[in-house]
Amino acid sequence: MRLLLTSDTHLPLRAKRLPDQLLAELPRADVVLHAGDWVDEATLDLLESRSRRLIGVYGNNDGPGLRARLPEVACASLGGLRFGVVHETGPAQGREARCAARFPDLDVLVFGHSHIPWDTTVPGGLRLLNPGSPTDRRRQPHCTYLTAAVADGVLTEVTLHRLPPRLPTP
Repeated sequence: MRLLLTSDTHLPLRAKRLPDQLLAELPRADVVLHAGDWVDEATLDLLESRSRRLIGVYGNNDGPGLRARLPEVACASLGGLRFGVVHETGPAQGREARCAARFPDLDVLVFGHSHIPWDTTVPGGLRLLNPGSPTDRRRQPHCTYLTAAVADGVLTEVTLHRLPPRLPTP
């Protein structure tokens, strides 16, 4: 099973559209996970229409329309692993312990908010993944997203994709 992980798309505030490289991944993914801060419902509509399966949550910048359509936390069993998706996990300091305590039954937690890619495994086995943002790199050198594969209870091929800089729009 192939996964596409993204977050913090912030359309149309941080970019006018999703990057072509990310859009090209959609038909290859069995499941797309979006960890919130969509900002506009059109992005949710687009991903719903182009994804085989979409698991998404709302973020702190998402208004009532998105909050009515998405949960704050989503959980699903994928390829024998228990996944969770949430937008915010709090400051980096102490994140592992907080997430392990809040989500003791998960194998993988996908989160967003910081726009900073993250990949750690806490004692006890919980894997924490933040794909960064494909549209707003903030203090990072690149906009990013993640792909991964999962089968028979094993997460493999976790790959951080760095997007080329966007050309300024005239």
